[in-house]
Amino acid sequence: MMSTIGDNVKRVREEINEAAAKSGRSPGDITLIAAAKMNSAERVREAIDAGVDAVGENKVQELLEKNETGAYRGTALHFIGHLQSNKVRQIVGLCDMIQSVDTAALLGQISERAIAFGIKQDILIEVNIGREPNKSGVLSEALPNILEQAAICPGICVRGLMAIPPIIGNLSKFTNYFDEMYNLFVDIRAKEYDNICMNFLSMGMSDSFIEAIRAGANMVRVGSAIFGDRQY
Repeated sequence: MMSTIGDNVKRVREEINEAAAKSGRSPGDITLIAAAKMNSAERVREAIDAGVDAVGENKVQELLEKNETGAYRGTALHFIGHLQSNKVRQIVGLCDMIQSVDTAALLGQISERAIAFGIKQDILIEVNIGREPNKSGVLSEALPNILEQAAICPGICVRGLMAIPPIIGNLSKFTNYFDEMYNLFVDIRAKEYDNICMNFLSMGMSDSFIEAIRAGANMVRVGSAIFGDRQY
């Protein structure tokens, strides 16, 4: 008998609870985001009904199409993919959080749009923790500079950091990247910046969310473990 989305969410929750307990935290401290790329609005609704904390989308057009159907009603909506500057106006104010901000230009555009709406847009700064040239994200040594830029953008609030480590088969190497991210997170949290509150460390996906939580993540983005393998 095939498992349902509800069954999968329940199983992922159980694994989150166990990982949280082993890291000395409450399960309620961990935010579960259903990464819904290439899944229909109906399947997204199933995940929401099963109790995920938020839905994450990678593509602006897909997000807009599902939103028109009311797919995200009753839960938080996060943008977790690479954000192009010409798409900023379409998601500021619509998404509860934009997790993939990595340039000063994006900071300024998001802030400007949010000010026009009379809101503060919550964002995360994406870190290229694996230093991969073909991936987006800020290099760790550039974090202080982009945070200083964020501090003077009145339309945004930086709520934490996000990372997508390199795709590797060795979980111990995953853990090294996660440990490095946690150290960055703690270091920044100890400093005082305007518009910056280090509340969330978003890392870990279907193949690594347990290790990420044990390393200190409090937000995980889980796709295939909830929805099954994507059909490209």
